Amino acid sequence: MRLSGKPQQSHGAVIFAAAFILMTLLIFYGSNNVHDTTHAPFHMSVSQAPKNTDLKKWAGKTGYVSVHGDKNMNLHCHSCALVTSSSHVLGTEAGAEIDRMECVIRMNDAPTTGYETDVGNRTTLRVVAHSSVFRVLRKPKEFLRFSERSPVVIFWGPPNKLSKDAKGTLYRLIQRVGMTYSNVSFFSVEQNKMRRFDSLFHKETGRDRQQSHSWLSTGWFTMVISIEICDNVVVYGMVPPNHCGKRSVSKKMPYHYYKPRGPDECGMYLTNENGRRGNHHRFITEKQVFARWARQYNITFVHPKW
Repeated sequence: MRLSGKPQQSHGAVIFAAAFILMTLLIFYGSNNVHDTTHAPFHMSVSQAPKNTDLKKWAGKTGYVSVHGDKNMNLHCHSCALVTSSSHVLGTEAGAEIDRMECVIRMNDAPTTGYETDVGNRTTLRVVAHSSVFRVLRKPKEFLRFSERSPVVIFWGPPNKLSKDAKGTLYRLIQRVGMTYSNVSFFSVEQNKMRRFDSLFHKETGRDRQQSHSWLSTGWFTMVISIEICDNVVVYGMVPPNHCGKRSVSKKMPYHYYKPRGPDECGMYLTNENGRRGNHHRFITEKQVFARWARQYNITFVHPKW
């Protein structure tokens, strides 16, 4: 009897151990996939986000501080061309069409020299991130000589870098350049409005920017500012939110049209969108929001059209 009982006990122990391991794995898997939102991919469906924002009443054109002098940010345009820095603008021959717009909006250090056929030559407003200040100001002949009557440059960034009380050198550098180019109106986004940009991101995506380790892109600021100051906006070169998930997308496109050896655009978008550690731009999520805004406001996307 003892000889025949050992195999039964051993068989029962194996079954119990297997069941225990299976239950442990199921609990572990469930806890990681249901309860752990800290390390989950950022991407969310746009249909889950609130849809009550009215950007025309959101903040108006307040919250912009003149860097030199006492100028007011009162720019208003009926039609605007928002020219992105994407390499999708190359080969479009949209330059003449862009230059015919009442106002032309560009970002950071995106140049026009050498690319006029595709991106045009005029610039009415340039929106510049704190990380691009040196790149813009070290080439004033390219970025600060405007053909417009009252061109505007808006700088955005953390208050410790771009506020009047900041101890850093960026604000003072912008002030000095502003004295030289007195025909250009230089503004920085004040601290209260920076917080409003964060709150807007939270409201539109359902995610707190800081808790989700997200960096707002210059595109986010530029799109909101464009809606504030323009009655109609045509966006050149911005891909739709589902572009990088298409199987048909095989050709690599440089992230910036003026950096042909730079990183691939879709690679950059996907890496940032799904980044779980560190801070990341959420390009795809931002474009989901832009798609919704396009239905609320007069926004058209071309090259590609969507």
